Amino acid sequence: MTEIGNLDSAPSPALLFDADAIGRNLELMLRIVGGDPSKLRPHIKTHKCREILELQRGLGIVQVKAATIAEAELSAIAGMTDVLVSYPLVGPNVERLFALADAYPEVRFSALVDCEEALDAFVRPDREPVDLFLDLDCGMHRTGISPGPRAVALARAIVLNPGLRFAGVHAYDGHIHTAPEDARRAEFEAAMALVDETVAAIESEVGVVPLLVAGGSPTFALHAERVASDPRPRQCSPGTTVLWDCGYGPNYRDLPFEPAAFLLSRVVSHPGEGRLCLDLGHKAVAAENPIDRRVQFPALPEAMFLSQSEEHLVVGTPDPSHFPVGTALIGIPKHVCPTVALHQEARIVRNGVLTEEAWKIAARDRRITV
Repeated sequence: MTEIGNLDSAPSPALLFDADAIGRNLELMLRIVGGDPSKLRPHIKTHKCREILELQRGLGIVQVKAATIAEAELSAIAGMTDVLVSYPLVGPNVERLFALADAYPEVRFSALVDCEEALDAFVRPDREPVDLFLDLDCGMHRTGISPGPRAVALARAIVLNPGLRFAGVHAYDGHIHTAPEDARRAEFEAAMALVDETVAAIESEVGVVPLLVAGGSPTFALHAERVASDPRPRQCSPGTTVLWDCGYGPNYRDLPFEPAAFLLSRVVSHPGEGRLCLDLGHKAVAAENPIDRRVQFPALPEAMFLSQSEEHLVVGTPDPSHFPVGTALIGIPKHVCPTVALHQEARIVRNGVLTEEAWKIAARDRRITV
């Protein structure tokens, strides 16, 4: 959706969520895993929003991944019952995990580890054992232990420690985002071969792997195929699928999701011939990509992205007179996750019209109560 009614009711720049599209994306996520909500563990880092978690809960999906303690706490507040903090917890963040468990005793919180040195921080003799997933590096080389004997040894160390509970294996294949399905599948199979070999070795030498949590958005449908055929307990963990963006766009034919997050911007100046200045700076749209890959304006398909600063975006267009000062433009972010985190709230669109409703991006805060 790029034509939205009642835009005059919102100042710009602003983040907009299409609630109808979010609902359709969530339903599609569930269909892809065969309608079984226990096979989904969506990542909250994309939206950080209680209302979306509640929509998810309405479909029976009550387990999530989170990247921060604040995201984990928001998940508990929204009624999630199984929350995996899929980020290495060190220092005071380990204590915050225990504080979360105390504050929300009805929720199962788990964390991941990728080295034996991290284990001692999670051991508390006076508490129930902590659920830990072994984080396996299947090709992204960001976090995770390398496949092989060290991974088996780490699993054994968790199992043998009475203060810990082995929850399973976690593997994130975020390095795979090739659009053509055949090439993406080949990369996926190579990554999963590493995971399969390690899981098999752990089960042969240590014991049962209770759960495998794997995948992101580009490989979601491929993981769903394995979920359907693998007798082991498995969960898919896409994130971006709930909001989508123009980074993925229509390039993934096996993932027909639709954009549900938009940016409202307005023309604030005509700074010279053939130019428009919009109120969409670094503080309103994620700026980690090159300037021409940060936002897409369907009404300006020929736009040349010239410069961007904190509050300004200058674009070139053949005839600026078509866009008088004050003209509202709708943009689709290239990378929706960090873009959402720049906004305090999202104004809600229903039936193609901007409403007065707003959903707070609550977990953009680093701390809620814990």
